[in-house]
Amino acid sequence: MDLAVQRVTYRLRAPVAAAWGTVREREVLRVRVREGGLVGVGEAAPLPGYDSPPDGLASAEAALANAAGEPRLEAALERAGASSPHARAALDTAAWDLRGQREGSPVARLLAGDRDPVEGREEAALPGAVPVNALVSGGDRAGASREAAQATAAGFRCLKVKVGTGDDAGRLAAVRAAVGPDVAIRVDANGAWTVDEALATLRALEPVGIELCEEPVHGVEGLRTVRARSGVPISMDESGWEAGAVGSGAADVVCLRVGRLGGIGAAMEAAAAARAAGADVYVASTFDGPAGVAAALHVAAALGVTRPCGLATLGLFEGLEDPFPPRDGEIAVPQAPGLGAGA
Repeated sequence: MDLAVQRVTYRLRAPVAAAWGTVREREVLRVRVREGGLVGVGEAAPLPGYDSPPDGLASAEAALANAAGEPRLEAALERAGASSPHARAALDTAAWDLRGQREGSPVARLLAGDRDPVEGREEAALPGAVPVNALVSGGDRAGASREAAQATAAGFRCLKVKVGTGDDAGRLAAVRAAVGPDVAIRVDANGAWTVDEALATLRALEPVGIELCEEPVHGVEGLRTVRARSGVPISMDESGWEAGAVGSGAADVVCLRVGRLGGIGAAMEAAAAARAAGADVYVASTFDGPAGVAAALHVAAALGVTRPCGLATLGLFEGLEDPFPPRDGEIAVPQAPGLGAGA
């Protein structure tokens, strides 16, 4: 096994504000694993302040450097994963990419076949595209209204709006007025509220018509309380990183993030646990690069996710030609062997 790691910086066309901070650029680790004449790609993309401490990227880089001396990819995966889930995700994604290339199959088809090995069934069930939402990041009513109208004109039928950042009711009312009653609007609080604040705010926002609220509060018990007392469906995001949380039944929906969970295999396991507890699932990017988005697309397709996923994010970066552009609110699943993310 030959492992190469490269730091890459992507700059956002416009800052995105969330309750935990503002994202202006993304620095990720692009990973290439050469094995048997093939090259598998992966990505480590910790986001400081959101799913990692300030030194998260350096920690992932150190974990990958520590694993580089291993002669076999399986051993490197184990060593890197012991200290960084993001480093493990990068190597796990590269391993799936290599397997797909060796077997001449897209990763999604391999995942579907492993999940449901009845001959022929996985091919019939595998969707050709994944539904996606658009992110509305405008910080004021006029900006949010304009972005929402542009997104729906481009074919998106679901919009995601960050809340807990000020004037939530005003911006959401403006978005609803811009898109009409038939477009789904989901909100993401990133744990900005207490239980009482969440209940009061969601009650005030109900007239807008909310598809779901991601992470109104942090913690399984807080989410369980808000879910029981709110008329808005609740999605678990950051709280899902706690041991056993995704299978707790504390939320109506679970948002899966391949990088933070530790890779493609871990995301599939988390989805199974969430569904067993009665929750729906969807997959989202954390402003990942192409390899991270590709991995998430394959996971979403293999799971047969029908709820819009947060994967239409590559177009937010300056100077990057989006290899997976959304069309009419969907992104086509790569059909090349492996990830289809290039080398």
